[in-house]
Amino acid sequence: MVDLKGQYSKIKGEIDAAVLEVLESAAFINGPAVSRFQASLEAYLGVGHVIPCANGTDALQIAMMALGLEPGDEVIVPSFTFLATAEVIALLRLTPVMVAVDAETFLMTPEIFERAITPRTKAVVPVHLFGQSCDMQPILDIADRHDIAVIEDAAQSIGADYIFPDGSRRKTGAIGHIGCTSFFPSKNLGCYGDGGAIFTNDAELAAKMRSIANHGQSQRYYHERVGVNSRLDSIQAAILDIKLRHLDEYCDARRDVADAYDAAFSDIKELASPRRAGHSTHVFHQYTLRVLDGRRDQLRDHLASLEVPAMIYYPVPLQQQKAFQGFVPAGLELPVADRLCTEVISLPIHTEMDAATLDTIIDAVRSFF
Repeated sequence: MVDLKGQYSKIKGEIDAAVLEVLESAAFINGPAVSRFQASLEAYLGVGHVIPCANGTDALQIAMMALGLEPGDEVIVPSFTFLATAEVIALLRLTPVMVAVDAETFLMTPEIFERAITPRTKAVVPVHLFGQSCDMQPILDIADRHDIAVIEDAAQSIGADYIFPDGSRRKTGAIGHIGCTSFFPSKNLGCYGDGGAIFTNDAELAAKMRSIANHGQSQRYYHERVGVNSRLDSIQAAILDIKLRHLDEYCDARRDVADAYDAAFSDIKELASPRRAGHSTHVFHQYTLRVLDGRRDQLRDHLASLEVPAMIYYPVPLQQQKAFQGFVPAGLELPVADRLCTEVISLPIHTEMDAATLDTIIDAVRSFF
């Protein structure tokens, strides 16, 4: 699904030098490499504060801890997403309110968000799934009217631009009150281990989240609050600082592959290519098709027989996960999410895709139909 070895080989000299610099300095935790990457990412995103942390799940948890949410407070999340988005809500004894998504973009819409608001709603997590942004301006407007915090889950969309109604742009993750991302190796901006980061333009929130990520201390051995231990180590930061310089070209390469897929499958009526929202650029963390004739699993098996990888993101919607029994109200029906879980299939898409590999994948899909 991704070619991390090929990507590394192209920037090997830069990566090796950056890692060696950390090894020689022995500043493995909170060293200069972390500060440099933090500053680079702040500049790239155009955001006031970046708080590096250990992974994307921690980023979401720290964000919710910093908002001072209380057990029972409701947090609205899409039902069609990775478990971590709602997992941290349940872990903090908050109430995840799972809602539908748009069937063509896979995103929570402003209308869906607004219908789910109750007097207990304290936060919403728009997930910029598969690489494009939710429609943030109306989401922000609705949240402002109801005094709801907006926590962007940008784990799959780093590098994507949201286009405001006036034509101005802002990077995903830098739009809401807080943004969160993951640097898992397969992400568009991935490290060589685990890593994550939190973004905000609110200096007070930034100080609180930085403290929470460091055992609740802002001065060593003086702990103002209960926190966690969540740090991005210096080696990963050094790697990310190099890869951030290449992120835009990585996004362009993914778009080229997506364009080729779109063109190749446009005449297959049983397939629906991912719709690109007009309010967002798309960085294609995943290229996810919908198989409309009920033969998704047969297509996956056909591709496997030809040694072409394919993945299903996601086979089970959140409201049906066993982990959330007791959090989901009885009788909750989200038919769009249920249907998507039977239709979606993701094809390989990465920065090192050559023409021969792309043709092989396209031919394999077309041969099924």
